[in-house]
Amino acid sequence: MAFFVKSMISNQVKNLGFGGGSEEKKEEGGTSDPAAAQGMTREEYEEYQKQMIEEKMERDAAFTQKKAERACLRVHLRDKYRLPKSEMDETQIQLAGDDVDLPEDLRKMVDEDQDEEEEKDSILGQLQNLQNMDLDAIKEKAQATFTEIKQSAEQKCSVM
Repeated sequence: MAFFVKSMISNQVKNLGFGGGSEEKKEEGGTSDPAAAQGMTREEYEEYQKQMIEEKMERDAAFTQKKAERACLRVHLRDKYRLPKSEMDETQIQLAGDDVDLPEDLRKMVDEDQDEEEEKDSILGQLQNLQNMDLDAIKEKAQATFTEIKQSAEQKCSVM
């Protein structure tokens, strides 16, 4: 099989004009049959063409799926950050058959982010934020502000 593929590639390179000059002259004078030009039998050539078409279809399908996954991610981010929707992304998802989800690793990241946001928004999350605050610094700042207001009031009011 490797020899077959190697010979196919070398024949294609020769057909592009990168091969030796004498070989090009032989093929130009040869038959118009593409299988003979490739150095294969008719059955081998048909099988090769069929295989090439199948591989191209698989690549195209995988490419379309990846594009749809990316579009799905963009749609998700637009929803999350309340950005305007894109018709191009919606069309790409529809082309893939509406059976598109985020890739598994991105799905896990999104779920973790949502869990963190929900935790921060909950009452327990707010209480934890209070525990993380530096209460001494807040007390000092409040005391300094109170003292400053008191001094300002004493300067303005001569009765005190």
